[in-house]
Amino acid sequence: MATLQVRDIDERLYAFLKTSARLQNRSISQEVITIIQTHLNSPRHATANATLEFLSLTGVWKDEKPPEEIVEDIRRDRTNSNRFGAGNGLFD
Repeated sequence: MATLQVRDIDERLYAFLKTSARLQNRSISQEVITIIQTHLNSPRHATANATLEFLSLTGVWKDEKPPEEIVEDIRRDRTNSNRFGAGNGLFD
């Protein structure tokens, strides 16, 4: 088996690990292994690669309009917006 050595652990974190291990009737090493296994097996961590996941979003927003028309729509919406209310002086 491999050996993992961790240095410079914050005292509060170590105390937390120690208490957690004691409550679970485990050694600190066993508790750390359990925490790591639980984290790595969680569904949240199941994504293979964050970069690949990000790249898979490419092309998700499709619009038939040319880019110039999309930009003009955004500009028009920004200048004609009454999002903050008309005439309040703060955002006019």
